[in-house]
Amino acid sequence: MNIPQLLPLNTDTIWAIINNTIDDATVNRLVWHYLGYRYDEATDTWDNTKVVDEWRNEYPQPPNFIESRPATVKLTRSIPPENKQLLKEIGFSGYKIGEFEPRQTRRATVANWLLSYMQQTNENI
Repeated sequence: MNIPQLLPLNTDTIWAIINNTIDDATVNRLVWHYLGYRYDEATDTWDNTKVVDEWRNEYPQPPNFIESRPATVKLTRSIPPENKQLLKEIGFSGYKIGEFEPRQTRRATVANWLLSYMQQTNENI
């Protein structure tokens, strides 16, 4: 399996997700990593031992957040209320009506979840 390289978790990467300048596989890889999924090349399997139970039980294999509405809804619900508006705090004003589709909304959700992760773990925002 070809696993994309992990990009640094910073606002440049968040903007690249929002602006669609990195591919979906790389976006998924970021979320999987910070949820705790690890790919074992030797066995060609996913190790989910570092994934919290609420995710591991529902998604033993990492879900495709760009294609799966249920996984993205779960991701949205896992963002603490105080972190729901972090995208606005970095200057994202949202997509224009008629110019976005579910895929972009899911990418924005991933970006906000990653910002929330950064906030909770004191990564640089």
